[in-house]
Amino acid sequence: MPAPEPAYARPAPVRRPTLAARTGASPYDPAETPLARTRRARRMARELAVIHPDAHCELDFTNAFELLVATVLSAQTTDKMVNKVTPTLFARYPDAVALAGADREELEAILKPTGFFRAKANAVLGLSQALVERYDGEVPGRMADLVTLPGVGRKTANVVLGNAFGVPGLTVDTHFGRLVRRFGWTAEEDPVKVESEIAELIPKKEWTDFSHRVIFHGRRVCHAKKAACGACGLARWCPSFGIGPVDPEVAVKLVKSPAASDTE
Repeated sequence: MPAPEPAYARPAPVRRPTLAARTGASPYDPAETPLARTRRARRMARELAVIHPDAHCELDFTNAFELLVATVLSAQTTDKMVNKVTPTLFARYPDAVALAGADREELEAILKPTGFFRAKANAVLGLSQALVERYDGEVPGRMADLVTLPGVGRKTANVVLGNAFGVPGLTVDTHFGRLVRRFGWTAEEDPVKVESEIAELIPKKEWTDFSHRVIFHGRRVCHAKKAACGACGLARWCPSFGIGPVDPEVAVKLVKSPAASDTE
């Protein structure tokens, strides 16, 4: 028998929308002590593990090189679209040496469905050439080395380190940043500062899995435009409760299944 789909929707306890939801004020409370914030964050993190037991990297890959390229290609498009393109891409160019020598027109044609294909072709060509010239075509397993590669910032590096090398990392993408601000864990907008502040709240060994769970929650429940507050298992601890529908019957209709979920 196939395993049942995870129950992303969990009816929220009855409560009125928070002050932040009613007034548009920041959900970050500077009066909350660091200890209280840490305890609340870890309680919410434990609940996220219950809500999203299937959380994982939604980019398809078989090795570090494929994940690195796929993550670069995922900018401003969905993981689903990248997953449609990469089988053709890696069948034609299976490693850094092959991709570094790719025909530009052929490469752009493969990447066209992902959008911004000329810029992305430049990025993966430059990335592959740098891997060949500096690292014998192999993806390095250190943050300090990864961020020197063209088009690779800390977010991309953390995706690769966490999922291909088993090195814990926080992936601060648009979903992650949006949610941790809604949770009132940080008021920072800069991804590096967000990463630094959340690293103080969540145990290091959990960073990679935690990142997946937050991203899953952002794609399936806590949407950018209309959060499913009334169906959210984090509602009792969330200072943004009420930014979306609080009626459970209305909210549950907003929860997306894995088949429908994407990066918005």
